[in-house]
Amino acid sequence: MNSFQALILGIVQGLTEFIPISSSAHLVLVPWVLGWPKPDLVFDTLVHWGTLVAVVAYFWRDLWDLAVGWVESVRHRSLNPDPRRRLAWLVIVGTIPAALAGALLQKQFEALFEEPVWPATFLLITGLLLTISELLSRRQRLLADLRLLDALAIGVAQAVAIAPGISRSGATIATGLFMGLQRDVAARYSFLLATPIIFGAGLLKLKDLLVAGDALTQAPLLVIGFTAAAVTGYGCIHFLMQFLRRGRLYVFAVYCWVIGLASLVLLALGR
Repeated sequence: MNSFQALILGIVQGLTEFIPISSSAHLVLVPWVLGWPKPDLVFDTLVHWGTLVAVVAYFWRDLWDLAVGWVESVRHRSLNPDPRRRLAWLVIVGTIPAALAGALLQKQFEALFEEPVWPATFLLITGLLLTISELLSRRQRLLADLRLLDALAIGVAQAVAIAPGISRSGATIATGLFMGLQRDVAARYSFLLATPIIFGAGLLKLKDLLVAGDALTQAPLLVIGFTAAAVTGYGCIHFLMQFLRRGRLYVFAVYCWVIGLASLVLLALGR
């Protein structure tokens, strides 16, 4: 991998981690289409932590409030009267399904990354999920209305989205819409939910990152990819939060269908 490829893949990660079009699919399909080497574990970990920096930078006040609310809930052994206490625990509950799925089904999920057909196919499913959620959702409830069942349902969606092509943000936002949340409210909870899971996934790879023999020699490329992912990720969060106040998810569904179908056509033609 050279500097240009690291820059492009870092931008791809930042653009697609939060916009509901699946970063995992793009990190498989873009190198495949362009004939580039597949990003290794070290690079993959660092660009994901770049997007972690983006979400923490954008939502640092929310995350600080959740941390304070969690500490207070433990100290007082009560979720009342501060709504931050309940939301902190709902984020924890929503993280559990993906943590369990990642730990128990890691090899099965990793196998899906080996063949482009899986990300391409799952992108079609993501597009369908986004479309149905727009058609059927009521979009009336606020973050204060979030309940345990909502958190579990959105958490299960996040677990399924470990599969490449099932957008994590798309699956969680769509499930939030199914549960009656407003679009921007569903997106806010989705991004808060992303923080522990991205951090946890990075920690699981940390051992391999530390023992990688070429980690130091890749340092310039890692810095480029990390920085590109962080900067573009922050911009995409800002864009999506503004867009979802009035915009609809159909445009992202169409994009997923176009990229998914185009990739399947290339596969059929023997690319």
